[in-house]
Amino acid sequence: MEVTVEGCKAIVADKWALLLVSRLGDGPRRFTELKRGIDGISQRMLTVTLRSLERDGLLTRTVHNVMPPNVAYELTPLGRAMLDAATPLMDWSGKNLTLIQEARDEYDARAGDAPA
Repeated sequence: MEVTVEGCKAIVADKWALLLVSRLGDGPRRFTELKRGIDGISQRMLTVTLRSLERDGLLTRTVHNVMPPNVAYELTPLGRAMLDAATPLMDWSGKNLTLIQEARDEYDARAGDAPA
């Protein structure tokens, strides 16, 4: 199997994947807990992203046969390794969010003034 840049980007650059992996870093979570904890994610997108992460071997899905039935998601060792690798990048992003937004605002202002 050949490793491609596109294959790597599909996991790391996914809008929701890192957020979900991060949320699962503290332990197993139920679907509804994940949905409530991630602002702006739709139920469908949460389902699609969880299935993709499960397919990639980053998390496990466990169905608990209780009434009512519930499903829990948990990081695998591979998912935990991804979280360990991504944490410094997420920390950097959080620390620099204000500067990034300022740069975006300046760029947008210049782009709005640029001749067409």
